[in-house]
Amino acid sequence: MIKVNDIVRFLNDVGGGKVTRIEGKVAYVEDHDGFERPTLISDLVVVDSAVPRHATYERPLDVKTRLVEPDRPAPKQPEKPAEVKLPVIEVPDNELLNVVLAYEPKQMKHLNTTTFYSTLVNDSNYFLDYVYMSRGDEDREWRTRAQGTVEPNIQVPLDEFGHDDLNEMTHVAVQLMAYKKDRPFALKNPCLVVLRLDVTKFHKLHCFHENEYFDYPVLALDIVRNDLPSKLLRIDSAALENAMRGNHDERREPCRSLAHRDTKKHHREIVVQDLHIAELLDNLAGLTKGDMINVQLDKFREVMNEHRTHAGQKIVFIHGKGEGVLRRAILDELAKKWSWCEVQDASFQEYGFGATQVTIRQQKE
Repeated sequence: MIKVNDIVRFLNDVGGGKVTRIEGKVAYVEDHDGFERPTLISDLVVVDSAVPRHATYERPLDVKTRLVEPDRPAPKQPEKPAEVKLPVIEVPDNELLNVVLAYEPKQMKHLNTTTFYSTLVNDSNYFLDYVYMSRGDEDREWRTRAQGTVEPNIQVPLDEFGHDDLNEMTHVAVQLMAYKKDRPFALKNPCLVVLRLDVTKFHKLHCFHENEYFDYPVLALDIVRNDLPSKLLRIDSAALENAMRGNHDERREPCRSLAHRDTKKHHREIVVQDLHIAELLDNLAGLTKGDMINVQLDKFREVMNEHRTHAGQKIVFIHGKGEGVLRRAILDELAKKWSWCEVQDASFQEYGFGATQVTIRQQKE
């Protein structure tokens, strides 16, 4: 049965079209040119019925229905296991900060080719926010090597480096801020400790030792010991700003001669001179042990001569333990050329082993 909107074809003629209306036995067919042609229904054959076909789905397939069958719920994603948070453990009588920076060779038997690990040890009941930085001798700016938070009584790895990186690590710095969570605590001063790193030690087997924190050989540097930073960075912000800007303000007070200094204040301050060769020279290439001793003794003589007229001045020379060669040379020269001065071992608590204190006295006529 032909109906309106059916697509039909003429039986006795070429062509066909769409049925627009039906009047009795006559159907009006609109051809492709838009003209209606009255034709007997008996002379037409249906090509495409106007009745919609039964679709498999009642709505078009979209991305979701292509991936998931209708009426079937999407599979559940496996739940991630809950992260287990370890409790913070406090050690009795461990309220003082003790922080150590340690370097461990990956292969102890191949020091010339191995890489190294750096580790930060937090031996205290405090959380520590830290920033670990380094720079080379020729660099003016610092590079952050690691940063984060270390929990109480924990050691954390910082980074891994090789011999090619040592030129960028002749100076290292660690910035710390200590606090506790969810419990009262005593305030600790934030600190920034800057150390000169003798990178030649990374080639020497005897420079790596076991200690209280490591059962294997490491090169360990004290950052904080019993709340006292090992070597604080002291910055004169005004002088630093003037130096960076090249400020030569003519209105500043002119420089005064050293002779006009407040000598009383000058004498109250202890002069500390580190005679370790790495503190005196940046490049040790080609130097023998004898050359190094001579450089250290020249520095000793320079400091002594600078203060020879400052009666009461205390000078601490840090020479280290080592084989005792430098210490004996200093004591011999003090006995021969500075016999009127007082000589004693410096305070172990402040300067450790390997330091000698000299007190300048008025030379007798």
